[in-house]
Amino acid sequence: MISINNLVKKYENLTAIDRVNLEIYDNEVFGLLGPNGAGKTTLIHILATLVKPTSGTANINGYDIVKESSKVRSSIGIVFQAPSSDDMLSGYENLKLHSLLYAVPAHIREKRIKDVLELVGLTDRKDHQVKKYSGGMRRRLEIARGLLHKPKVIFLDEPTLGLDPTSREIMWKYIDKLVKDEKITLILTTHYMEEADFLCNRIGIIDKGKIIALDSPSGLKESLGGEIIEIELKNKGVGTKDTVESILKRYNFVHKVELNDKEGNLVIYVDDASSNLPVILKAIDNDNSSGSHNNSVKSVGFRSPTLNDVFLKFTGREITSQQQEDHAEGGFMERYAQYENK
Repeated sequence: MISINNLVKKYENLTAIDRVNLEIYDNEVFGLLGPNGAGKTTLIHILATLVKPTSGTANINGYDIVKESSKVRSSIGIVFQAPSSDDMLSGYENLKLHSLLYAVPAHIREKRIKDVLELVGLTDRKDHQVKKYSGGMRRRLEIARGLLHKPKVIFLDEPTLGLDPTSREIMWKYIDKLVKDEKITLILTTHYMEEADFLCNRIGIIDKGKIIALDSPSGLKESLGGEIIEIELKNKGVGTKDTVESILKRYNFVHKVELNDKEGNLVIYVDDASSNLPVILKAIDNDNSSGSHNNSVKSVGFRSPTLNDVFLKFTGREITSQQQEDHAEGGFMERYAQYENK
C-alpha cells in the first residue's frame, strides 16, 4: 500500500530524512515511533503531500506523492491529535459537512454517514452537539470523519491522548475493529508503548532520519536478548558493572550486562530469569564473600522486556521522557489542520 524508496529530505545543512526505504502493507497497522527531532514528523508530512522530498520516491495506493498528489490526498485520511470537529454542530452535521468537502457522492452520502456512525458506536448520539460528547466519544467522531470518504490509508496521531485507561482500552478495540471491517492501512503515532504493542503489526523506530529498527512488537522485544534482571548494588558504577560482567560471563544463559545510567543499577539480559536469578545472586555473593570486592545486593527484580526497553536501546531515550516536549510543540496533525484550513 505504501512504498518508500531512497527518500531524502534536506534543509540546508540538516538531513531530516536520510535514504529511507520502507514497505507498508495493505491492511496493516504500522507504528512509527521516534524521539523528538528524529524525522518522524517530516516523513509523515512527505507522505501526506505537505512537504516535497529532496530526492527519492514514495507511492501510496499506487500514486506518486509528488506527481499525483491530489490522488494521494483522496486516498488518505487524517485523524488529528487535537479535536478539530465543530463542537457547536452535532456529530451528524460534522460528518455531513465533511462529506461535502470530500465530494462524497450524494447517492451514498447518507448511507456512508450511517455506516461510520455505527462503526464507532455513535448512532444514538449523532444528533447531540459535539460539545456534549465525552473525550472518548469525540475521538471516535474524529475517526469516523477520517473514514467517511473511504480512504485506503489513515494517519492516526495519538488516538488516545488525554483519555483515561478504561476509555483508552475501549478506543483500542474500536481501532482494531475498524481496521478489520474497513480493510484499511493504518499509520499510528503514539507515546503509549502498550498501545503500539496492542495495535501494531509492525513498528518502525526512526532516529536521525533513518529507520533504525523494524519488526513486529514481539520481534523487537526478543531482539533485546531474553528477560531482564535489574540489580541494585551497594557499589555502583562502570567498575562494578565490569566486575559483575566478568563473574557472569561463564554462564551461557547470560547475554549481556549493562549499566542503567539513570539509577546506576545493573541490567542483566538472561534466558529464563525466574530459574537463573538464584544462580546469578549466588555468583555475586560468592565473589563478595571472597573479600575481593564489595558487591552487596540491596534489591533485585526481574521482568520481561517492553517496547520502552526497545526504544531506550535503539535511541538512548525513554519514550516517556520526551512526551511532554512533543505535546508542547504540538503534533503534526495540528499543523496539517492549519494547512487544510488555508
